[in-house]
Amino acid sequence: MLILLAFIIVFHITSAALLFISTIDNAWWVGDNFSTDIWRVCATNTSICMAITDEFNEYQSIQAVQAAMILSTIFCCVAFLVFILQLFRLKQGERFVLTSVIQLLSCLCVMIAASIYTDRHEELHQSRGYRMAVSEGQYGYSFVLAWIAFAFTLISGVMYLVLRKRK
Repeated sequence: MLILLAFIIVFHITSAALLFISTIDNAWWVGDNFSTDIWRVCATNTSICMAITDEFNEYQSIQAVQAAMILSTIFCCVAFLVFILQLFRLKQGERFVLTSVIQLLSCLCVMIAASIYTDRHEELHQSRGYRMAVSEGQYGYSFVLAWIAFAFTLISGVMYLVLRKRK
């Protein structure tokens, strides 16, 4: 049981780390001389970064992605704290339902964020606010990590739903 508990904790911490990296790091859309994320656009050859503001087309979409990723990260961290509390408070044989619900909310938020970005990326990268041509790029590793975090949070949410507290 101790090995299973350690695996679940490591899996959850990995999910949170993936969410933090995909939310913070500047690699949602990359090209030869630029990288962009949900916060800013950077030119890789000059290391000059420009924040994404309301002068960009589809700024509301970027704000929705930002909010959903932040909520996802917060829900994942709260789910971990609730799991630790429930680990010591639940009676034997009860399920970690509250932890599961919070983790599944995290899963939903990251899915919403990545889906919005997937749907709106063409319009996002053809904005007049960019000072360089960013439409000629591809998805970066932070975007891929967001989808991997979606899978991890979904799996851990289901694991918590199935998991019973044992002695």
